[in-house]
Amino acid sequence: MGVFFFISLWLTCFWGVCVLYLPGWVLARIIAGVDDVQIQPAGVDLRVAEVYRFLGAGFLGDSDRVLPRYVRVEARDGVWSLGPGAYRIVFREVVSVPKDCVGFCYPRSSLLRMGATVLCAVWDPGYYGRGSALLVVFNEHGLRLAVGARVAQLVYARVYPSPDRTYRGTYLGEGVGESEV
Repeated sequence: MGVFFFISLWLTCFWGVCVLYLPGWVLARIIAGVDDVQIQPAGVDLRVAEVYRFLGAGFLGDSDRVLPRYVRVEARDGVWSLGPGAYRIVFREVVSVPKDCVGFCYPRSSLLRMGATVLCAVWDPGYYGRGSALLVVFNEHGLRLAVGARVAQLVYARVYPSPDRTYRGTYLGEGVGESEV
């Protein structure tokens, strides 16, 4: 027991930086619009609210970016029928990452078992907004996805020591208020 405990501490605390994941019930108090079915032992499930198809290429340079244009995919009878390919999705929940935490988003295993995945970037301390992610459908037969389906799990890890600054980038407040597209 003592050796295991020591190894666990060593693996989670390296160079004075420790990782501690917050339980789902804590996240549910921070993230707006979460219901009981979304609360997981180590995080909160995120629901898909909007799906967009890419209309062109984007550009990413050292200090500038040009995002591609998107077109909203309309659901029929509350379901999107998506063919193979990449889609931009927007989550329903308004996420707020505390200044001493970082968010990581992972696909739900049911989605993976259907031949699709969600890819997310790191959600920095201080981020606030309705995040977006990349939904990739690998299944050659496509994917039927209900509006509001739980597609990803968001987990928060405590950052220690606390960072000296919080996120102040382009996407701060995204999806809250005016439309992004």
